[in-house]
Amino acid sequence: MRVIAGKYKKRQLKVPKTQLTRPTTDKNKENLFNMIGPYFEGGTVLDLFGGSGGLGIEAISRGCDTLYSVDKQFEAFKTIKENFALLQLENCYPLKMDYKKALNYLKEKEIKFDYVFLDPPYGKGLVDDILFFLVENQMLNNEACIVVEELKEVEFQPISSLELSRRKEYGITALNIFYYDGEK
Repeated sequence: MRVIAGKYKKRQLKVPKTQLTRPTTDKNKENLFNMIGPYFEGGTVLDLFGGSGGLGIEAISRGCDTLYSVDKQFEAFKTIKENFALLQLENCYPLKMDYKKALNYLKEKEIKFDYVFLDPPYGKGLVDDILFFLVENQMLNNEACIVVEELKEVEFQPISSLELSRRKEYGITALNIFYYDGEK
C-alpha cells in the first residue's frame, strides 16, 4: 500500500498484521480522491476507523492540515503511529479508542471537520448513528465532505443537512459521498 499523490506520493505505508482490518486498495483510494479532490487547501480530517491510517494520510499528502485517525484495534493503532512516524507527519493524532468514545472526546475538544472518512465494519449498522452524531453535535464545517464505504445494499437514513452527492459501487461495496449544508 502506498500514498497515491501529493507531498508523500509513492511512499510505502505499513498495513496492520491482522485480519480485523481491510485497507482500501490503491485503485479505490485513487478513485475516491479523484471524486472529492483531488487536492485540498487545508482542512481538518477525521478517519474514524483508521486501519493503517492510509485514507487520512492521503488527505494530508494532498493538502489537508490536521488529521485525527482512530482505531480501537491495537495492531491498527500501532500501524497508524508507525506510518505517521515513517512520514514524519505533524498535526496528525492517532487515537486508540472505540469510535463512540472518540466522537465524544472530539466533541468535548470542540473540533470541527472538513473531511470525514468512515470505513466501519461492514453491515453492522453503525453509519446512521455516526452521521447523526456529527450533525447533531455540530462537528462539521459547512460543506464538509463525508465519505462512507459500506456494503452496496446498505441504505442510509436521510438527514436534512446531509446530501448524498455521489455513489460508486465496487464489487460488494459502495463509496458514498455526502456533503454537509449547515444552512439547512
